[in-house]
Amino acid sequence: MKALPHFYSVRAAAGTEGNLRVTTEGLSDLAIAAPADYDGPGDHWSPEQLLMASVSSCLILSFRALAKLSNLQWQAIECNSSGELDKVDRRVRFTRIQTRARLTIAAGESRDRAESLLNKAKDICFISNSLTAASQFSTLVIVAGE
Repeated sequence: MKALPHFYSVRAAAGTEGNLRVTTEGLSDLAIAAPADYDGPGDHWSPEQLLMASVSSCLILSFRALAKLSNLQWQAIECNSSGELDKVDRRVRFTRIQTRARLTIAAGESRDRAESLLNKAKDICFISNSLTAASQFSTLVIVAGE
């Protein structure tokens, strides 16, 4: 890993109508639109969905790094994040984010150890750590073959 601080830049651009385009060097462009809840078309990623994707993705990547360092034998992880957007003090913001992780570990691995690593991953996820919304986290660890 490169020494901190790290810097990330994206460019978002749009006209008066239609999708906006998000770009960054070396990656494919993303077409972004308002969600259906805000009268958007509902057929493109929205900023709200991208934020939830960032929470889930960061947790998985954090877990993957910890599992590797800990030599945990695992097979698959799925992470679902749901956010509640509400008005607080005349501002709309995410008030709660619920994240559920489902991990399948190899036979013979410890459920407690795997759950501990999932919780550590949650604690070091810098995306979640950067948000002010209340956070709820739950885990399900499955041992392969059981």
